[in-house]
Amino acid sequence: MTFNKITGAVLQQIKAIVGEKFVYTANDDLEKYSHDETEDLHYYPEVAARAQNTKQVSALMKLCNENHIPVTPRGAGTGLAGGALPVYGGLIISMENFNNIIDIDERNLQATVEPGVITEVFMNAVEEKGLLYPVDPASKGSCFIGGNMANCSGGPRVVKYGTIREYVLNFEVVLPNGNVIWTGANTLKYASGYNLTQLLIGSEGTLGIITKIVVKLIPKPTQNVLMLASFNTNEQACGAVSAIFRAGVIPSALEFMERRGVEWVVEHDGISFDIKPGIEAYLLIEVDGTNQDVIFGECEKINMVLEEFECQDVLFADSSAQKEELWTMRRTMAVSVKSNSVYKEEDTVVPRAELPKLIKGIKEAGAKYGFESVCYGHAGDGNLHVNIIKAGMSDDDWNNKLKLGITEIFELTVALGGTISGEHGIGLVQKDYMPLKYSDINLNLMRGIKAVFDPNGILNPGKIF
Repeated sequence: MTFNKITGAVLQQIKAIVGEKFVYTANDDLEKYSHDETEDLHYYPEVAARAQNTKQVSALMKLCNENHIPVTPRGAGTGLAGGALPVYGGLIISMENFNNIIDIDERNLQATVEPGVITEVFMNAVEEKGLLYPVDPASKGSCFIGGNMANCSGGPRVVKYGTIREYVLNFEVVLPNGNVIWTGANTLKYASGYNLTQLLIGSEGTLGIITKIVVKLIPKPTQNVLMLASFNTNEQACGAVSAIFRAGVIPSALEFMERRGVEWVVEHDGISFDIKPGIEAYLLIEVDGTNQDVIFGECEKINMVLEEFECQDVLFADSSAQKEELWTMRRTMAVSVKSNSVYKEEDTVVPRAELPKLIKGIKEAGAKYGFESVCYGHAGDGNLHVNIIKAGMSDDDWNNKLKLGITEIFELTVALGGTISGEHGIGLVQKDYMPLKYSDINLNLMRGIKAVFDPNGILNPGKIF
């Protein structure tokens, strides 16, 4: 792709649109916009601008479209697929200042929010009103809700309550030419032409820049039970997952953690936890609701399933503090793994009954190509995060052989009926693997959609395809 550089004249127009104090050109100021949480990749934009409102985003997009300048939308920078990296330079439009919860409509169980609101801040705000927004990625304390929409993020509780797609009703969006539209309606049903709202979810900032979001809310459950089950093998833990659902129970969370990941959390975060000899895997299982007797009945059913899969021990969290500690162990696992080694993270997802085959294949690929892996994730959704650890692997093997191993993991994932990303997105680092899942017909349809929205190809170029 060939784009134009930002000239002095264009820079002055950018400053006129958003105000000089919100425009950054110095290398030190641009550093934070040059990377996200994807490995150790850095791409510097020429300019970064913090827009204040939809009108400014519209004017910036119109200016860049007319001058054929690449634009990268930027949220909190917590992504894991390189989706916010300005690989062609150009302009970063940061959504940091779009941080208002505009309205929480308790009559209709809806809320209107700007994309720069931190996800946990929004969750806490609706919780104060007895409501629940159940999409809670591990980075909920720092990620922006707009980035969650762009990447179709998930989290532990979508296993019971549904993915982010089931909670978005409407978007205000700035298109690449600067036009502003609402994509749908603030209604629970929508059968009025193509559903542009759903098309924007997971589009990774390649079709438009989201400036307002209308989401659905639900009443918050009043009680929950959290248990940690330990197993001698990964396959036993993974095998128990689909069996729990077949027993008629839908947990509000069902997370898988490998022993190595737990060990690193204990070392990195100083969490006090007794890791017993012979235990190789854990399931963190939460059941929630409004009736304690019903919850305990479901826990009894789960216990019976766990026994069938030779579960060695079940720890029931007996206080809010212990529940928080167990959740902290799961949520900080990615950070702990990253602190221990050079790594790459893949985001596999399969039908949950296929999880034992998936994790067995991951370990076999590691043995074949010489890498180690630490796996954890939303097992209830069939979603495993695979952290590939460099450890003793040579630089040459890491740079050349590793891709063969990753390809085999993705080929297995697809063969099991899955796909190559469940919630992290494709972005920059996964796009070479798209043909493993999609035919040229599929990919050309996607490219055609991109061309309709963005004929000049200026919005987040170099991603997905």
